[in-house]
Amino acid sequence: MNILAIETSCDETSTAVVSNGINVKSVVVSSQVNLHAKFFGVVPELASRAHIDNINIVLEQSLEEANINFNNFNDQIDAIAYTVGPGLIGALLVGEMVAKSLSYAYKKPLIPINHLEGHIYSTVLTNHLLTPPFLSLVISGGHTSIILIRKLGIYELIGETRDDAVGEAFDKVAKMLGLTYPGGPIIDLMAKTGNPAAIHFPRPYLKGSFDFSFSGIKTAVLNYIKKYPIKSDKTLNDICASFNQAIVDTLCFKTFQVAEKFNIKQIVLGGGVSANSLVRQSFIALGKKHNIKVFIPSFDYCTDNAAIIACAAYIKQQISGMKYTLDQCQSKANLKLINWI
Repeated sequence: MNILAIETSCDETSTAVVSNGINVKSVVVSSQVNLHAKFFGVVPELASRAHIDNINIVLEQSLEEANINFNNFNDQIDAIAYTVGPGLIGALLVGEMVAKSLSYAYKKPLIPINHLEGHIYSTVLTNHLLTPPFLSLVISGGHTSIILIRKLGIYELIGETRDDAVGEAFDKVAKMLGLTYPGGPIIDLMAKTGNPAAIHFPRPYLKGSFDFSFSGIKTAVLNYIKKYPIKSDKTLNDICASFNQAIVDTLCFKTFQVAEKFNIKQIVLGGGVSANSLVRQSFIALGKKHNIKVFIPSFDYCTDNAAIIACAAYIKQQISGMKYTLDQCQSKANLKLINWI
């Protein structure tokens, strides 16, 4: 089964053709990072307009790379998947309209996918044998969630952020430090030459809850640089390393705490922050220590892209088919995870 997938939830315009959920025939991503960098965050109106400008170019390129064109489209594509939320509503609507137009023109079934589902199942693209039960940690610019998956398509939200998403915290701290956008990659890079024990930033473990909160760490960094102005690269690197360590310690503590409570022996990471080198190293090391398998997507599938949407769509259609209501196919900015069956 060949699925054409479209992802336009935020600031990446992406389309992909994936066969049987794992064989990526093509994936094309047009990033808007340079467009939003001067604002140090995504501007919804600009994002929507950029999606409109880019979607046809990206679509044609991904089809071409998969040796498909609009003449043989009907024979080569079996279904069309797209992100219906959560995300920026203007951006989501661009993907929805393209998906529905292609569906109508070529009489292909639609598979609406929650953006989080893409990240939850993204590791399947490189770990084909992954099966439930497993614990999913989705960590990105917009999400920080621990989700228990006992069966495919059955979700139990265990914990989520009460304020900033972890990726958002990286962006805001990077801005405080005078670094570039997005903040995650540059802080990760500079942390490698810093001392993670130089400054003790708080670890918000929130006893009695599996939720996250990153506003306190962010405020602690702000207070520190006000008291001790940055005067050298060494100091800057130490702040990055210490902040990075505090974030990763918090993510690891919470996730492995949940795994122990529910006796889950598999942890799956997803989202842009799962590309962080300390995140990857720490989760793998703790997994070995606690005899828990840790699955992390390849770098190509950490950030937003249509291949992970196609993967989730293939799994979804196997369980719940390819008939969805008009409401299920309508984009929603604050879409929640809904069980498939």
